[in-house]
Amino acid sequence: MVSWFSKLVVASTVRMPKWFVKWVSRRYVAGSELSDAVRIMQRLSKENACFTVDVLGEEISSMEEAQYFYDEYVRVTNAIIEHNLDANLSIKPTAFGLLIDSEKGFQNIKNLVEMASKHDIFVRLDMEDHRVTQDTIQVVIDLHSQGLTNVGTVLQGRLFRTLEDIDNLESQLGPMADYRICKGIYLEPEEISFTTYSDIVSATNSCIDKMLSAGAYCAIASHDVPVIKHAKSALKSFGMGPNIDDPRANAGDKRNAKGNGYEFQMLLGVRGPMRRKLAAEGHRTRVYIPYGAKWYEYSIRRLKENPTVGAQVAKAFLMPWTNRP
Repeated sequence: MVSWFSKLVVASTVRMPKWFVKWVSRRYVAGSELSDAVRIMQRLSKENACFTVDVLGEEISSMEEAQYFYDEYVRVTNAIIEHNLDANLSIKPTAFGLLIDSEKGFQNIKNLVEMASKHDIFVRLDMEDHRVTQDTIQVVIDLHSQGLTNVGTVLQGRLFRTLEDIDNLESQLGPMADYRICKGIYLEPEEISFTTYSDIVSATNSCIDKMLSAGAYCAIASHDVPVIKHAKSALKSFGMGPNIDDPRANAGDKRNAKGNGYEFQMLLGVRGPMRRKLAAEGHRTRVYIPYGAKWYEYSIRRLKENPTVGAQVAKAFLMPWTNRP
């Protein structure tokens, strides 16, 4: 349940001047330019972090806008190569035109994945709201069927369908299945998703167990202590952990720039001390680096879609020493 305090923070923030929202968002958004993202990654590389880069923006109104995102991700790919960064790409299928022209949208995604494949760069398809869940999963399946295996999706623990989606992807992709599992930022209807914190955490933990059991690569994207504790316990039960080769008989070969069957992922600016602790323990940790001209829309959207973020914003504002990036 969203607290009244979180709702108050969100209601106040979205009415603030743009300069104030930018001041708040600078913790969570690398900046408006690619050079800002590169600078952040170079700094955090010293903390044994790796990265996934997201160009801000998603659902679009024309295929001309989709071309902008494709071109910008080409620039990101070239920057990763030029600066020798341990980074992959996170893309939103709707930003590539999937809801406007599914064929052209798919081709845009395929072209980028092909380019990334030539440089051993992985591409993660971010999961948006339930309207595109099936389409996003199908894009991954279709790309794998065409020999492009450097691509995986995100699944949201809160959705009722997710355990079935894991089974489906395992049957289609086998040991090449590669997920980011998260609770999910979108507040989906109660008819298709869990809505209470405890149920969402429990469902997410069940997804982690199923992914690990199936031999999949599991990127655990959470800032929640109960999820991280469960994940560490589950990894131990499978004999997995820092500096241990993946012992699962049904796991695939280790992939370039990946951990031994798993990694932990966190958003830029959120739970930095926890991320550093995980890294110090030897776990592979990846930071989600968003940047772009749409920083304002991104910041407001995240607050409106999930008001629980409001409490994190307030804590970072009032007690910055507790959450150093």
